[in-house]
Amino acid sequence: MTAWNANTEAGASESGSVTVVEGSSFCISAGNGDISSEGGTNGAFFQDTRIISHWVLRINGSLREPLAAQRSRPFAATFVGRAKWPDGRFDSPLVVRQTRHIGPGLQDDITLENYAAEPVECDIELLVDADQADLFDVKGGRTTGPADTTREVVDGRLVIQAVRHGQQRGTAVGAREGVASLDGLRFHVTIPARGKWTTSVIVVPLVNGKAPADPFTEGRLPHHREGVRRHLDWEEGVPRINVADTGLQDLLNRSQIDLGSLRIFDAHHPERAAVAAGAPWFMALFGRDSLLASYMSLMVDPNLAAGTLQTLAGLQGKKVDPDSEEEPGRIPHEVRLGVTAGLSLGGTAYYGTADATPLFVALLGELSRWGLSRDVVQPLIAHADRALEWIQKYGDRDGDGFVEYLRPNDHGLVNQGWKDSWDGINFADGTMAEAPIALCEVQGYVYAAYIGRSLLARWSGDAPLEQHWADRAAELKTAFNEKFWLPDKGYFAVALDKDKRPVDALTSNIGHCLWTGIVDEDKAPSVVEHLMSPQMFTGWGIRTLASDMGAYNPVSYHNGSVWPHDTALVATGLMRYGFVEEARRVALGIFDAAEHFDNRLPELFCGFDRGEFPGPVPYPTACSPQAWAAAAPVQLARILLRFDPVFTRGVVHLAPILPEAVGTFRAENVLLDSARVTINASGTEGSIEGLPPGLKLVAEPRPPLAYPPEGVVAGGVAGR
Repeated sequence: MTAWNANTEAGASESGSVTVVEGSSFCISAGNGDISSEGGTNGAFFQDTRIISHWVLRINGSLREPLAAQRSRPFAATFVGRAKWPDGRFDSPLVVRQTRHIGPGLQDDITLENYAAEPVECDIELLVDADQADLFDVKGGRTTGPADTTREVVDGRLVIQAVRHGQQRGTAVGAREGVASLDGLRFHVTIPARGKWTTSVIVVPLVNGKAPADPFTEGRLPHHREGVRRHLDWEEGVPRINVADTGLQDLLNRSQIDLGSLRIFDAHHPERAAVAAGAPWFMALFGRDSLLASYMSLMVDPNLAAGTLQTLAGLQGKKVDPDSEEEPGRIPHEVRLGVTAGLSLGGTAYYGTADATPLFVALLGELSRWGLSRDVVQPLIAHADRALEWIQKYGDRDGDGFVEYLRPNDHGLVNQGWKDSWDGINFADGTMAEAPIALCEVQGYVYAAYIGRSLLARWSGDAPLEQHWADRAAELKTAFNEKFWLPDKGYFAVALDKDKRPVDALTSNIGHCLWTGIVDEDKAPSVVEHLMSPQMFTGWGIRTLASDMGAYNPVSYHNGSVWPHDTALVATGLMRYGFVEEARRVALGIFDAAEHFDNRLPELFCGFDRGEFPGPVPYPTACSPQAWAAAAPVQLARILLRFDPVFTRGVVHLAPILPEAVGTFRAENVLLDSARVTINASGTEGSIEGLPPGLKLVAEPRPPLAYPPEGVVAGGVAGR
């Protein structure tokens, strides 16, 4: 079994664990700052490798008594505890502060404060290990230390190295005044009365003997690093939000902070920021996740979508490779840096996904409406055309007009849509569907891709090409509504299986079809009725699978749980088809759920009815923060504002329908083209300050079925 075929879930971290993250580096520790080597998923990770697997601080022979753990920034945390006094007294006046920074390695600033009236001698030891385990192995609980691990003291630092599959990974640990041994570091210090002692422990990762370009160093403060400056710049650049409902304000602010913490940068193009899927296990570029998260984050910063598109374009498939499932024009599913990924693929990118490629084109079309400069959009059009070629040549395996997936190997993902767990696609009776599988939402994404390319052609002034892709979209819409519709059930099949049989389970996937607009208008009311039924809507959000289906399990990953991003896209579809009250109910359900998660929505939570428990039941292995979960409240706020900039027509729609409980809403510093605008809303009234020249405010919602506003009809483009 290789990395890509591993279960999509992760083993649970310790209860009360603290996660800090910066770029693709992260650290998970216990609430007192320690990291245990006794199994589990805790550790510090750099380039998908665990560079610290054991990190235990002892003072005077004992562990600290934990007092508090505070995460001041996404990349930093402070742990406060009380240390044992040498005479063993219980009410010790010796306080320990341990401030941790994560980045290209790790820095722990450890301070002991002596509140006693006499000096004290302290023996301090930091026990360290580094198993150099690949992230996939840690995530799956398959860690076994390599036999050729070496431990040595070099220039006053403990250096632990191991060779895995031909690559040498290592960790160097050192500190001023610290005496390095093969077990870790030791200090013997005298702390004066009412005084303090401080040291900085520096961890430097080594890849084939080389340190990263910008490691932590003792003489340079962590907040001077480029990664920290990027976070501070992000916080200055995102919208400043004020909402009468302080809970919603806190939720939106938390979403913006988390999206900033999940950005990753291309070393060759440091000006580009893409969004990683989520912490801790998915701090990497994921085609589908990154595209959807950046789409839902457009109101925070459209440049995040631009950077994601640019980064994915650089990884677009060029050849046919059954191992990695690369194909010409295909957008990758996942990019990794660990040695297990390289071993299984012969590279670092895995392409086994059916939906990232059409979503790439759809998002680019959306950016042309948003007002991104031609310098950003124009170079990506050639990549969009290559993606469309993949859809026709490789995605549509049998020429029936629909995109299917079937892995060409025994180690790739069995299911290659967003529900990518092994049992994620099933019939109403619980039977598993067999590939090749054509998912309903993937056809919706392809429809959006055709619309997006039509828009790009209009933007470029190419009327024949605009008409070509409009016609392709209309043809697909007709075929989809014929082949996927289940007239006896009143909703769409989640998929067609290998025999072209409709997979008849009732799922949230059909809500994505509303979002993209592929659903015929006369079928939408029945679809909405099913999505809002007690079998699907829990009161907190939309279940992934209806509670009366054979495979339903409220504590499963994809068969009955609630995913905030999924629910947000369903709500967007409800709003698009004019089901305003239903969309508002769903949005308020997610907002209410967020309050029970300290205003940070997790990747998913369990699918129990709202009346069963006082709050939503957490899913034990959910990622948090997670990009599309963080973006979900932003998207829901946008649909309640009914805020839609359409630069291709020179208008900006703003027609709010804010619930009374939300009260007034104000967002300053919202980026539109090169201008910074302020959005004001209350109830059904709204205004925008600082609109760029040439844009007109339209106090009406975008037409319900317009995606984009120029909308597609059979045989041509409407609403020119």
